Amino acid sequence: MTMRRNLMRATAAAALALTLAPVVHAQDVIKIGEINSYKAQPAFLEPYKKGMELAVDEINASGGVLGKKVQLVIRDDNANPGDAVRAAEELVSREKVDVLTGSFLSHIGLALTDFAKQKKFFFLAGEPLTDKIVWQNGNRYTYRLRPSTYMQVSMMVPDAAALKKKRWALVFPNYEYGQSAVATFKQLLKAAQPDVEFVAEQAPPLGKVDAGSVVQALADAKPDAIFNVLFGADLSKFVREGNTRGLFQGREVVSLLTGEPEYMDPLKDEAPNGWIVTGYPWYGIQTPEHKAFQTAYQAKFNDYPRLGSIVGYSAIKSLAEGMKKAGSTDTEKLVAAFKGLQVPTPFGPIVYRPEDNQSTMGGYVGRTKNEGGKGVMVNYRYVDGAKVQPSNDEVKKMRPAD
Repeated sequence: MTMRRNLMRATAAAALALTLAPVVHAQDVIKIGEINSYKAQPAFLEPYKKGMELAVDEINASGGVLGKKVQLVIRDDNANPGDAVRAAEELVSREKVDVLTGSFLSHIGLALTDFAKQKKFFFLAGEPLTDKIVWQNGNRYTYRLRPSTYMQVSMMVPDAAALKKKRWALVFPNYEYGQSAVATFKQLLKAAQPDVEFVAEQAPPLGKVDAGSVVQALADAKPDAIFNVLFGADLSKFVREGNTRGLFQGREVVSLLTGEPEYMDPLKDEAPNGWIVTGYPWYGIQTPEHKAFQTAYQAKFNDYPRLGSIVGYSAIKSLAEGMKKAGSTDTEKLVAAFKGLQVPTPFGPIVYRPEDNQSTMGGYVGRTKNEGGKGVMVNYRYVDGAKVQPSNDEVKKMRPAD
C-alpha cells in the first residue's frame, strides 16, 4: 500500500512538472516569430538570417531583454502570401511568439500587415519596400524598418534629373514592389523635370524575365535613359543580354538596388560601368558603428556582410530596444513604445516616425564600376532616410486613421 501511494505521488508530481515546464520555459524566453522567403530569395535572406543571429547573440550575451533570453522561431513562407499568413497563425497560436517580424516580397509584407491589423498583433516588417505597408494599408500594429520605394527612389531622382535626359524607358518586375517603384519614379521625375517622356515599359513576371525580348523592346524605343527595377536572377539575365546587344552603350541607367552586393557580386565581370544605383558599399564605410558591426560579423561568419545582414541585424536590435522602452512584450505597449523609438544601427541612429511607423534608415547612392572583374560602388554618399520622406500632412492624406 505504501509503495502504491509513493508511486501515485511520483506520477502526480511528474505530471505536474510536465504541465508546468512549458510555462516556466516560456517565462524565461522572449520568442520572436520570423517569416520569410528563404527558399525563393536566398541571396538576400541567407545574409539577413546571419544578421539576425549576430544580433541575438549580442543581446543574449549582454543579459537578454527584460531579464530574458531572446529566441528566434523561423518559418519559410514559400514566397506565397497564403502560406505566410498560415505561418503567422501557427507562430502566434501554437508557438506563442511575443512579436512577429520579417517578410521580403512586398505582396507578402502586405498580407502580414493585414494579419497584424486583424489579430491586433505587433509586426515589424523588415524588408518589403512597398509604400502601402505604412501608408494606404498602414495600421497601428505594423512598423517598417527598411527605406521604402518612395524613399529609395527619392534618393536617386536628383541624380536622374541632373542627367537632363528626356526619353526614359522603364523595366520592372510586375508585382507590388516594381509597380510601386515605377509609379514613384514617374511622379517625382516629372515634378523635377516636366518635359520628361516615358517611351517604353517592360514589366516581366518576377523571376521569369525573357531578357532577349525585353532588351529588344527597350532598344526599339530608342530611349535616352533607362530606369531599372529588376533584381536577383532577373537582373543578371537583363544585364547579360543588354551587354550582348549593346543596350547600355551611350545610355544612362538608373537602377534600384543594383549596388547591393547580393545582386552586384553575381554579375562578376559582366557588372556594368557608370550606372546610378542604390546599394551597400560595405568595403568603404568607415563610421565607428559600421566598423564595429563589420568586425563582429566577419569574426562570427568568416564572410563579409551584405545589405541583408544590416537589415536582419537592425530588425532584431529594433525589437529589443522597443521591448526595453515598453518594459514589456505586450502588443499595445510595444505599439506605443515604437512611436519615436530611437535605435542604434550600423548605419547610425534611426527613429521610427510616429506619423507613419516608418523608420528613418537611409541608404547609399553612387555609381557602379567594374573593377578587376567585379562590380563595386564608387562616388557614393549616404542619404539620411529622414530627408526623403513626405511631410506629415501628406502622410495624413495617404494613411488611414488608427
